[in-house]
Amino acid sequence: KVAPAVAKPKEAAKATALKAKKAVLKGKHTTIKQTFHSSVRFHRPKTFKHNRKPKYPRKSVPRRPRLDQYSIIKHPLTTESAMKKIEDNNTLVFIVDLRANKPQIRQAVMKLYDIKIAK
Repeated sequence: KVAPAVAKPKEAAKATALKAKKAVLKGKHTTIKQTFHSSVRFHRPKTFKHNRKPKYPRKSVPRRPRLDQYSIIKHPLTTESAMKKIEDNNTLVFIVDLRANKPQIRQAVMKLYDIKIAK
């Protein structure tokens, strides 16, 4: 607020000094409550983490799976014991990739030969 123009400069200075005195005596942080530390260790407060919004994809093309049905099944086995298994048990024998597991082999045989697998 501006003091009226009629007021003397000494009185105006006195009024502002009194105002400053009141402000200093009152203090700035009178209502802030002190925090109670229940733990001895300090835990850094968790702050907000933004979700990533990339400007461009880091990989231009998605990676091709190394074990597809053609690389899993290498070739059928044509030994005497395999032929006996084919005739007696109605079972096909294949040489497969060492890294392939049973479900992958099953899927590969189903895709390549369009057959239903018993077990």
